[in-house]
Amino acid sequence: MLIPKEAKFVTEKLKKEGFEAYIVGGCVRDLLRKVEPEDWDVATNAKPEEIQKIFPKSFYENKFLTVTVQTGSRNKRLKEIEITTYRSEAKYTDKRHPDLIRFAKTIEKDLARRDFTINAIAVDISESREQRTKNKKRRNCSLFTVHCSLRFIDPFDGQKDLEKKIIRAVGNPADRFSEDALRMMRAVRFAATLNFEIEKKTTQAIKKNSPWLQTLSKERIRDEFLRIIMAERAADGVELLRKLNLLKYIVPELEEGYKITQNKHHIYDCYEHSLFSLKYAAEKNFNKYVRSAALFHDIAKPRVKRGEGLDATFYGHEIVGAKMTAQILNRLRFSRKDIEKIVKLVRYHLFYYNVDEVSEASVRRLVRNAGPENMEELLQVRMADRIGSGVPKAEPYKLRHLKYVIEKVSQDPISVKMLKIKGNEVMNILSTKAGPKIGQILDILLGYVLTDPKRNKKETLKKEIKKLGKLSEKELSSLAQKSRKEREQIEVKKDKMTKKKYWVT
Repeated sequence: MLIPKEAKFVTEKLKKEGFEAYIVGGCVRDLLRKVEPEDWDVATNAKPEEIQKIFPKSFYENKFLTVTVQTGSRNKRLKEIEITTYRSEAKYTDKRHPDLIRFAKTIEKDLARRDFTINAIAVDISESREQRTKNKKRRNCSLFTVHCSLRFIDPFDGQKDLEKKIIRAVGNPADRFSEDALRMMRAVRFAATLNFEIEKKTTQAIKKNSPWLQTLSKERIRDEFLRIIMAERAADGVELLRKLNLLKYIVPELEEGYKITQNKHHIYDCYEHSLFSLKYAAEKNFNKYVRSAALFHDIAKPRVKRGEGLDATFYGHEIVGAKMTAQILNRLRFSRKDIEKIVKLVRYHLFYYNVDEVSEASVRRLVRNAGPENMEELLQVRMADRIGSGVPKAEPYKLRHLKYVIEKVSQDPISVKMLKIKGNEVMNILSTKAGPKIGQILDILLGYVLTDPKRNKKETLKKEIKKLGKLSEKELSSLAQKSRKEREQIEVKKDKMTKKKYWVT
């Protein structure tokens, strides 16, 4: 296997000082899966103060015996490596923080406190003489990696679980979740991210102890929930939260839609529709705002539903849904910026648009209400909504046409307002009153500027005004008319290009 020089440097230096040092945690799991690790962690029997003496460029600002070493690497993932002293943790009264952290004597004891078997594997790095010779020849590479012999310490058979694609708690699952209740959500996240299944006893322990989520801070729940909806299998992750009795302690409002039938426009119930919308958003790799809005856009339907069967109605669900979404996101301590954006996407997802039926004025109103900066994401939510409703096409002609109209109304119109000089300034320069002559001069100046934008400077325009002021009415009228025709041609060309961009006629 290839190990980054930064990770090997850290373990080698610790060993030279007489300490043990192992690569541990998620990076080992990812190495075994042949995936580049997001970060690198090292476990050692050296105490934090001893680690800091060995690595002067480091900092220690926590209660969990972890020192962060700054490597100076140009690789973002390797700029910092966390080194943690072997530890064993005592009772967790609050299901979040250990009452007491004790040093452990061996790597095996340290691995025993970890959450899942696939994360409880350690690696001892060593180089043979032949490997060391080959590696030295490559040391000129700025991000070079080294070929190493690796010895795995795997007391809980994490490698077997990796092969079987299983998430299994280390030891007694209830003990692990009692230590940190967030591990129940982490199990779901790993299942959704890695496409693994949660082992039976671990599943049973999560179902039984799901109320422990209530002891956690909303911020920690929010962060883990976001990681789940940002996973490739986001919809499967949310459904797993529901099956394991966890969703009711995170977003109970989503469960209100479970088995709530819709009308002739939908083939799925409210809850399924939300999941399929999220699934499409994840498949298209849309951002967190679109994924959140796709999941929450119809969250109010169960509360506003009137009637049953094909003609059931959900009037005002987008308005009530926006209010509910704001409450949910506030409860989960989302930032004000995130709340504002997601709420707008939910509030305006139900916009009406049919080609030749909706005016440009109404599209301008939609852009103004939802925010021009949110329009691309609003259309993505609409696409997710369509697929979630069971229709085969996410972006029909009318949605492409709407994109064209949105861009058209969002563009600054070509007008004399673009000029760096105003009509009253023209009057002052020519010592004349308002009249057709002023408008003609502005039209001519605009033509100059469209031909050469560099001419749109006040001093340059003043010189042109003085020249134009000497022309006859007939000459001015002819130049102004020519300028207006050129402007119309530019507008037509611009419109054709925008239509071509969205394949509309």
